Amino acid sequence: MAELFLADVSATLAAGAALAPLLRAGDVVTLSGPLGAGKTSFARGVLGALGLEDEAPSPSFAIVIAYEPPDVTLPLWHVDLYRLADPQEALELGLEDALHTSALLIEWPEHGAGRWADALALRFAASGDGRRLTWEAGAAWADRWPPAPLR
Repeated sequence: MAELFLADVSATLAAGAALAPLLRAGDVVTLSGPLGAGKTSFARGVLGALGLEDEAPSPSFAIVIAYEPPDVTLPLWHVDLYRLADPQEALELGLEDALHTSALLIEWPEHGAGRWADALALRFAASGDGRRLTWEAGAAWADRWPPAPLR
């Protein structure tokens, strides 16, 4: 299966929560799709399931928000590359170095110059009253995605 219908924001949050226990340091998950397609809601689901008690803000203006224990159970960087003027600016964010200890959720990966061969590439699109989630899973994700609750 390479497609999932997400009926509402609650379903999008739940899909993110289903991803959270699968994450490991060194993982990259890219989140693509138009504005308002559910990328940040999905990331909030991941972060909530990792233990973040407050609602995660969108990293649109900060570009990178790093979450560390004890606020979350796994170090995770939430990245939004939408506002980068030049794709090469992504190389200056330290994302490659972060992979030694953290997982990365990257919104708007197409705006950056990074290459993440084993990423879980998630794409969100409007579909009727909900959202359609499609994906390509790199080799590192072959036995992990999609998790049983989403199949």
